[in-house]
Amino acid sequence: MPYTINKVEVWVGDIPNRPGTLARVLEGLSGAGASLEFLIARKLDDATSRVFVAPLKTKKQKQAAGNVGLSVADMNSIRIEGPDRPGLGAQLSRAVADAGINIRGASAAALGKRAVFYLAFDSTADAKSAAAALRKALAPKKR
Repeated sequence: MPYTINKVEVWVGDIPNRPGTLARVLEGLSGAGASLEFLIARKLDDATSRVFVAPLKTKKQKQAAGNVGLSVADMNSIRIEGPDRPGLGAQLSRAVADAGINIRGASAAALGKRAVFYLAFDSTADAKSAAAALRKALAPKKR
C-alpha cells in the first residue's frame, strides 16, 4: 500500500505570546533529541499562543515537553502519508464524511511528491473508523 495510516500522539500547550517563547519550547524539545515533523503555532489572543507538535517518541522527549509546558492533546489523531496528487485532500475528507465521521481538525503539507495529513477526531472509535475508511478509499483498485 503506498499510503501509511497510523495513530499519532499530538502534544499541545499554551505559551505566552511574546518573542522567544516558541524558540524556548522548540529548543527544549530539540535538546531532548526530538525531530519534529508536525508543528502548528497560533495566536489565541494578545497574551497567549497555542502550539501543537508531533512526534515525541522517547521518555526523555516527553519529559522535555512537560518541562516546557506541553501535554498530550485531548485529540484522537491519525497520520496519513503517501504520494501527493491532485484531489487527495478531497478524497480523504470525502471518505471520512461518507463513513459518517466528523473531522475535528486537519493539517496537511506536500513536499515534492509526498503528502502528509494529520486528522483529529472526537473519540478513539471515530479515529479507528476513519482509519478503516481511509484504508479502503486509498487501497489500490483491483482490475
